[in-house]
Amino acid sequence: MSIERGSATRFLIIDDHPLFREALHSAVELAYPDSDALDAASLEDACELLDDDEGFDLALLDLSIPGVTGMDGLLHLRAHYPRLPVVVVSGSEDAPIVAQVMAYGAAGFIPKSSKKATLAHAIQQVMNGATYLPDKYSATNDEPLDDVTRDMIERLSSLTPQQIRVLRMICNGLLNKQIAYELQVGETTVKAHVSEILRKLGVSSRTQAVIEVKKLEALGTAEPFDTSATAHPGEKPVSQHS
Repeated sequence: MSIERGSATRFLIIDDHPLFREALHSAVELAYPDSDALDAASLEDACELLDDDEGFDLALLDLSIPGVTGMDGLLHLRAHYPRLPVVVVSGSEDAPIVAQVMAYGAAGFIPKSSKKATLAHAIQQVMNGATYLPDKYSATNDEPLDDVTRDMIERLSSLTPQQIRVLRMICNGLLNKQIAYELQVGETTVKAHVSEILRKLGVSSRTQAVIEVKKLEALGTAEPFDTSATAHPGEKPVSQHS
C-alpha cells in the first residue's frame, strides 16, 4: 500500500499500548497542529510503514514493544533508517538506560511519566535540531564514557539484527554448530556472521568479543547482548547444549 506524501510534518509513533499511542498523538497535535501522525504497535509494522514511505520527520519509539529485546528496536531503526531521527519514549527511566539510548544515537529520551506539555516541548526541541533530555538526567553527561568504551558501543551498534543474535549466542557459550541449529541456517552462514562480527568489533577471537561485551554489561551499556535476553520473533529460544 502506497502512502501519499504531503507537505505536513509527519511522525511515526511506535508503541504497543493504545492509551499511550493516544497520548503521543495528543502531544504531537499540541506541538504541530497540522502534522500527520501514523502509529505502529510493533517494530515489524513500523518497518513496513518506513519501507513503503521513508518520508517521516521523526519516530517516537517505546523500547518495550513485542518481539524486541533491550535496545534492539533502536539499533534496528538506526541501522536501517539512518536519516530518521528517533526519540525514545520509555517507562524505563534509569540513568544507565538513558545514557545507553543516547550512546546508540537517539535524538532524545522522554520518560513516559512526562506530562503532555513536556512531551510536546521535547518533540519541538528535537524537530528544531537539538537533542532532548529531561533536567533530572543531566547528570548522565557529568561522567562521559571514555573514548575506548564509546568506540566499542559504536562498533556494537553497527551490527545487524542477525549479527546481534549470533553475538548473544556466542556470549551464551554456544558453538557455531549449535548457533546454526538455533537460527536454522547453515554452519557456513554462521561462520560468515562470526567473521564479520569480529571484524566490526576489531577483535581477533570469540573470547575477546565476549570479554568486550562483558565489560560493557558491567557498565550497564550492553543490554542488547544480555545473556538472559529472550528470543526474537521467528528465533528459537537458546537452548543450553552440553
